[in-house]
Amino acid sequence: MTKTVTIAHGNGGEENNELIKKIFYKHFENDILAKSEDAAVIEDGKLAFTTDSFTVSPLFFPGGDIGKLAVCGTCNDLAMMGAKPKYMTCSVIIEEGFSTRELEKIVRSMKVELEINGAMVVSGDTKVVPRGSVDKLFINTTGIGVIEQKGISASALAEGMSILVSRDVGTHGATIFAAREGIELESSLKTDCASLYPQVKALMDANINIVALRDATRGGVSAVLNEWAKSSDVCVEIEEETIPVQEEVKGICEMLGFEAVDLANEGTFVLAVLKEDEAKALDVLQKTHVTSAIIGKVTGLHKSKVLLNSSWGTKRFLDLPTGELLPRIC
Repeated sequence: MTKTVTIAHGNGGEENNELIKKIFYKHFENDILAKSEDAAVIEDGKLAFTTDSFTVSPLFFPGGDIGKLAVCGTCNDLAMMGAKPKYMTCSVIIEEGFSTRELEKIVRSMKVELEINGAMVVSGDTKVVPRGSVDKLFINTTGIGVIEQKGISASALAEGMSILVSRDVGTHGATIFAAREGIELESSLKTDCASLYPQVKALMDANINIVALRDATRGGVSAVLNEWAKSSDVCVEIEEETIPVQEEVKGICEMLGFEAVDLANEGTFVLAVLKEDEAKALDVLQKTHVTSAIIGKVTGLHKSKVLLNSSWGTKRFLDLPTGELLPRIC
């Protein structure tokens, strides 16, 4: 491990995992933390508990802003454990000179997403620091939710299960890159940032046995699948042709030399279900996004690995993303 923290350590991929395991897990080790889920399951499985910090640049981007991102990100982590978001904290670090008009716009965005989730902010903290000490505005949110479906876990995958994505992938990463670099796109490409609890609730109401859920944020779909493969000691086999990606996202990926499955999402989740539930689950998901798709299955071929069957008939391992990718994506 390097002697100093690099930008790559925040990418949600290999370096990020190394930093977390060799420093934070080493000193904070406990059974709840060791599960490495999107949210901690506490109080005998009754509650889900999570926290996140948001440093996205720029603060405003097509389809959202840092406020919407903060509420969606935290509430989505609760939803991925089958929990209904209930209570949140909101802490902000504001740079001296920041526009109060922009601050209120951001807070209004947060209010809209709180209402979608049926959650409320019940505590918070505000710090103002001298100009140059922070880049405009950073937000930290913590969330508590009531678990409505128990047993959802990254460690529960077994051979024969199906893997789905809730919509096309990579739009958030591509949108932030375009906004940051001032690229004018002829299309209407915008972030996928959205609250996912309504979709998860629809799956639960349809009596679908949800095995695992994970929103594909930093590190994208690649990171989710690799975490699942390792946690469950299975092979996740994916069909490249079935992974939904918008043409504009493909174009930006070609420009950057990235893969869409490595880019961050903020309103897209990966779902594992029993084979007999896949058609029903897909039908529920497509009521919200027609681009949702079945992208693969769980096999016993290469334990703890993700195998990608390419469009050309070849096979390769899909590893955790490495390198800097796109910093300050969320």
